[in-house]
Amino acid sequence: MSRFGKDVTAAEFHTEVVEASRQALVLVDFWAEWCGPCRSLTPVLEKVVDSFDGRVRLAKIDADVDQELAARYGVRSIPNVKAFVDGQLVDEFSGALPEGALREFILRWLPSPNAVLVTRAAALRADGDAAGAEALLREALAAEPGLEGAALELAELLIADGRCDEAAELLRPLQYRARDENRVRELGARLRLAAGDGIEVARGDLEARVAADPDDLSSRLALGRRLAADERWEDALDMLLEVVRRNRGFEDDAGRRAMLDVFDLMPPRHPAVRAYRARLAQLINR
Repeated sequence: MSRFGKDVTAAEFHTEVVEASRQALVLVDFWAEWCGPCRSLTPVLEKVVDSFDGRVRLAKIDADVDQELAARYGVRSIPNVKAFVDGQLVDEFSGALPEGALREFILRWLPSPNAVLVTRAAALRADGDAAGAEALLREALAAEPGLEGAALELAELLIADGRCDEAAELLRPLQYRARDENRVRELGARLRLAAGDGIEVARGDLEARVAADPDDLSSRLALGRRLAADERWEDALDMLLEVVRRNRGFEDDAGRRAMLDVFDLMPPRHPAVRAYRARLAQLINR
C-alpha cells in the first residue's frame, strides 16, 4: 500500500475524499479483487502517488463491496480512478495507464505550492487589506505565471479597484483555456459592466441625470451598470431594459448586452433571471 493511500469505505468517503481533497489532490481508485488490470495499475499508481510526497493521496475503494458508492459515481468499468480537488470530482480515467500518462493526469490537477499565497490573499482581502492581498497575488504570479487561481483573484481585486485595463490583460489569456470557466465568464461580465462609460460617476448624480432627462441613455446605461455592481439586480435590469425599449441600437445594443452580463452575475436560481429574460425576449421580438 502507498504511504499516502488507504482503503476507504462508503462511511469514510466524505472525510477521506471530499474533505481531504481541500488539502491535497485525492485519487479514488475503484477496483476489485478479480480485476487483472487493477492489479497491473496498483503498483504504478502507488509508486507515482508516493513520489509526490503527500501532495497526492490515494483512496482505494472495492467496487464489489461498496456497489452503491460505485454506482453513485458512475463506475461502469474498473479500474476507474477519479480525481477530487476542493471537494469536487474534476476528472477521471479508466484502465491501467502507463506511468508517464498517470503523471500527466496528476500534474493536470495537482494544487500548486503557491496556492497557499492565494488562500492567504483571499483572507487578507476579506479583512479589508486589499493592498496586502494584491502583493501576495503578484508574488504568486511572479513565481508561477500560469497560476489560474492567482490571476482570477487579482483580476477581481483590480476590477473592484477600477483598474479594468490591468484586469482585462489578466483575463484575456484565460478566455479559452481556463479550468474555472464559470468564474472567468463571471469576471468578464463584471469587467464589462465596470469598464463602461460613466460608471465612475456617483450613483446619486446618475439618478439625478436620468430624472432630469429620461432620454439620457448614456446616464441610464451607466446607472444600470452601477446598480448591478451594487447587486441591486432588479433595479439594474429595469434600468437597462428601459434603454433597450427606448433605443434598441443604442451604442451597438449596449442595453441588451449589459443585461446579459447582469444575468451572468446573478445567482443562477434568482427568480428575476427567468422573468427578465422573458421580458427582454418579448421586447426584442415584438
